[in-house]
Amino acid sequence: MKSSLLALIIAALPLTAAEPTPPLTWKAGAASVVITPDVDMPMAGYASRNKPSEGKAQDLFAKALALEDAAGGRFVIVTMDLIGVPRDLRLHLTKRAKEAYALPGERLLLNASHTHCGPAFRIEKSEADDVPPSEAPGDIYGRKLEEKLFTLIGEALKNSAPARLSYTHARAGFAMNRRLPSDKGFQNSPYPDGPVDHDVPVLSVLGADGMLRAVMFGYSCHNTTLGFYQFCGDYAGFAQECLQSDHPGTVALFLNGCSGDQNPYPRGTVEFAQRHGRALAMAVEAALTVKPQREVHGPLTAEFAEVPLAYGPVPTREEFEQRLQSRDKYTVSHAQRMLDHLKNEGKLPTDYPYPVQVVHFGDDLVLAALGGEVVVDYSLRLKRELAGRAAVWIAGYSHDVMGYIPSRRVREEGGYEGGEAMRYSSTHPGPWAPELEEKIAGKVRELHGHLSQPPSAAPAEK
Repeated sequence: MKSSLLALIIAALPLTAAEPTPPLTWKAGAASVVITPDVDMPMAGYASRNKPSEGKAQDLFAKALALEDAAGGRFVIVTMDLIGVPRDLRLHLTKRAKEAYALPGERLLLNASHTHCGPAFRIEKSEADDVPPSEAPGDIYGRKLEEKLFTLIGEALKNSAPARLSYTHARAGFAMNRRLPSDKGFQNSPYPDGPVDHDVPVLSVLGADGMLRAVMFGYSCHNTTLGFYQFCGDYAGFAQECLQSDHPGTVALFLNGCSGDQNPYPRGTVEFAQRHGRALAMAVEAALTVKPQREVHGPLTAEFAEVPLAYGPVPTREEFEQRLQSRDKYTVSHAQRMLDHLKNEGKLPTDYPYPVQVVHFGDDLVLAALGGEVVVDYSLRLKRELAGRAAVWIAGYSHDVMGYIPSRRVREEGGYEGGEAMRYSSTHPGPWAPELEEKIAGKVRELHGHLSQPPSAAPAEK
């Protein structure tokens, strides 16, 4: 009788209210546009290519994710299935976005997947170019690309709707260090004992209905499974394709990490690229199953700076003249470009404006975006140095594609990423000075420190 009476009392009590769902404190909008060239044209990524593209294996895309916190602070991330982001493209887009959308430059992030199966293009003519801009396919493509990206940013902002953000991560395993030590120096070959970063960071955007609207994910691996003559997003393109197929209506964005000395293995076929893409997509799926997810709150704050990275030492005119006798055609062409620069300008550049951006999502997530082909040492170091309450996400290939960015270790070891790749440049007279890692890491810590200050102590926005 006591049991029956207790059951009746319980039944008569009002049902306990379910735990309230956190309010939707964000607005988010996503947009996507095809950026595959309309015609066959020269391709980027491999100096050995000697003919134009031959169609496509997969469309290339640019995608934008616009975020707005409860106070109206906005930030837009644009990802592209391209070799890199030319500095001129960033300068043009930040100026136009500020004028048209009231979006400050530090609140726009441009990142390239670094696929080597995209077009070779430019935004402005440099002194090393001998083809009139109006006639070159790369110039025509560059102008169309800028217009598409400008429109894309506007569409993402226009699509903004109430949303919830969460962060988590998983792991993928197909990246491997490619700097194999040998008697002949460091060879571009699989090195399973070298440093890697297999982390797959994932930012999820859920709509008011609880459905996945957008997912942004990253990985530190060169997007170079393929080297044929067809346009293709490579493994990153297939990963995005898989996720969007498995989650209809979702926009998937890939943010490349510190991949300068990391390659996908095995490589060389479309099947391998598809498998790597599926593996990465499955890592994202695994991350999405993690419970509970880290809820991401505002406010959104961001800072951007350009660090003058010095060259060291800069070769003399006599040294470049001697290099004209080299049997290596790339060494000869680089020497000739530098001599031409000396003739036209009277001097060579002594440093380069290197972009560093740091973004805070409240106390929950720190995102640092670095320019160029950053080696994995930066990711491992900065995640360790910035570790705290917030999750840390480090991206490379952002805002500029000025070349390889070695750590001090890699620069001292030498090899392709350590300085040899500079001979393919039309801009750089020689390798970076040894202190480049400290200057870059120091600037990241400085910007992070500014953003970590209480609002009343934070420096005024420039």
